[in-house]
Amino acid sequence: MAANAEAAFIKAAARVAPSERQAAWQEMEFYAFIHYTVNTYTDREWGLGNEDPSLFAPTDLSADQWVEACKSAGMTGLILTCKHHDGFCLWPSAYTGHTVAASPWKDGRGDLVKEVAEACRRGGLRFGIYLSPWDRHEPTYGDSPAYNGFFLNQLRELLTGYGEIFCVWFDGACGEGPNGKRQVYDWEAYYRLIRELQPQAVISVCGPDVRWCGNEAGHTRPSEWSVVPGHLRDNEKIQEQSQQADDGRFAARIRTDDRDLGSRDVIRPFADDLVWYPAEVNTSIRPGWFYHASEDDKVKSLEELLAVYYGAVGGNATFLLNLPPDKRGRIHENDAVRLKELGEALRSAFRTNLAAEAAMEASETKDEENRASHVLDGRRETFWCPKEGTERASIELDLGEPQTFSRVVLMEHLRSGQRVESFLLEGRTEDDWKEIYRGTVIGYKKIAVFPPVTFRYLRITILESRWCPTLSFLGVYGPEGENGKAGDNGALCPPGKKDIP
Repeated sequence: MAANAEAAFIKAAARVAPSERQAAWQEMEFYAFIHYTVNTYTDREWGLGNEDPSLFAPTDLSADQWVEACKSAGMTGLILTCKHHDGFCLWPSAYTGHTVAASPWKDGRGDLVKEVAEACRRGGLRFGIYLSPWDRHEPTYGDSPAYNGFFLNQLRELLTGYGEIFCVWFDGACGEGPNGKRQVYDWEAYYRLIRELQPQAVISVCGPDVRWCGNEAGHTRPSEWSVVPGHLRDNEKIQEQSQQADDGRFAARIRTDDRDLGSRDVIRPFADDLVWYPAEVNTSIRPGWFYHASEDDKVKSLEELLAVYYGAVGGNATFLLNLPPDKRGRIHENDAVRLKELGEALRSAFRTNLAAEAAMEASETKDEENRASHVLDGRRETFWCPKEGTERASIELDLGEPQTFSRVVLMEHLRSGQRVESFLLEGRTEDDWKEIYRGTVIGYKKIAVFPPVTFRYLRITILESRWCPTLSFLGVYGPEGENGKAGDNGALCPPGKKDIP
C-alpha cells in the first residue's frame, strides 16, 4: 500500500467511533445476569419446554435482595432472563399460556419482569432483558413466518411494559422446535422493533452493538479491539456456529483462531467496512448458569472474580457476571458474601490515585484545549491529544516523592475512537528509566497490573497509535487492598471519574 493510501487508511480507522448508546453501555463496565426459570426447580441447565408451570414456586422471592447483592459488588445494571430456551415466560405474556400466570406464585397474578425492573429503579441499577429466540415450548417454532410474528409480539410486550431498557440480550442457540423444524430468525425485524421502541438500548451478542468475547469462561484476548471488520456482526447469528446441545463443552470453548480481531494487518483488507463492535465478557459465579444446590460450595473465589474483572473491565471490555437465584428466589448466601467481598476489594483497590496532584510534562500537545493535565481532571469529555499525525508521544509525571504502586489505569477518550496500539510504562528515581510494563491496546480502559514498584517519576510512552493517540484518564494505585472509591449509590466508580454515577 502506498504511503498516502496507508495514511488515509489509518486516519479512517482512527475515526471509527461508538454510537452514544454504545458509549453509555461501555461506561457501565460491570453488571449482572440473572438466570432464573423452571430450570431452577428441575435442576437442569436447559429446559425441554414441557415443564409444568406449577414447578415455578419461589417461597421467599425478593428482587430487592438481588439488586442489593449486585450493588454490593459494584455493579451498575441487571439483565433478567425473561424467557430461556424452555419458553417459560417470567411475565404474563398475552401470546402463550406458558407463563408465571399459570404458576402458583402469587396465585398466578405475579409479574417478575415488573418486580425486577422496579427493584432496579429503586436501587439505582439499569435494567436489561434477555429473550431467547429459541423456544422449545412454542408450537409455531420452526414455522418461520408464524414464529417470527409470535416472537415480535413478545418482544414488543417487554419493550413497552417495563420502562427504559439499557440492553436487549440475544443468544444464538438454535435447535429443533416441538414440530421437529428449525427456525430462521428474522434478526433485522427484531432489530427494527428495538430501535423503534427502545432506541437507547444496545443489542448484544446476536446484535449490531455488542460483541461476545467468544467464550463463557471469562477468557479475554491480550488485545481487545473495538474497531473490527463489519462481517463480525454476523458471526453469532450463523446457525452452524450456534449452541445446539446442553453438553457443557460450548461454555468452556476458547477459540484460538480469532485472537487478533483488529490489528492493522487484520483490518486492512476490510478498510471500507470497519465498525465499532466492542466486547462483553460473560461468565457465571458458579459452574452452571442456573442454581444447583450441588454447586453451593463451588462459587468462584475472590481471586478468580478479580482476575476476570481486571481482564474484562481492565482490558477494553465489559463484565457480565451471572448470579442464579435459588429455589427460594434469593441470591444464595455464599454468592452474596462473595459479591460483597468483590465490591470491597474493588473499592479498596482504587481509593487513592497517587497521581492526582502530580506535575506533568507531555512531549507533544495538539493545543491548549487538549493539554496533558486533562488526564487528571476527572472529566470524561476532556482529554490529552498530541498533534494530528503524531503516532508516538509520551507523558512524564512527578509524583512528588517516591511512591509504591502496582497498578496503572489508562483510558482513551472513547468518543474519539480507539487509537493506541502499544504503550510502555517506565519509572525513575534518579537518572535511569526502568521498564515497568509493556502493553498493547488501551481503548475504554486498561488496568496494567504488575508486582509493586517504587518510583517518584513515571513515564507513559505511546509507542504505536493510529493517527494520534488520546488519553482521558491516568491513575496510579498502590498495592492491592490499599485503595478504592465507592459511588454514592454503592456502585464502583471508574477511578478518577467523579462525574460517573
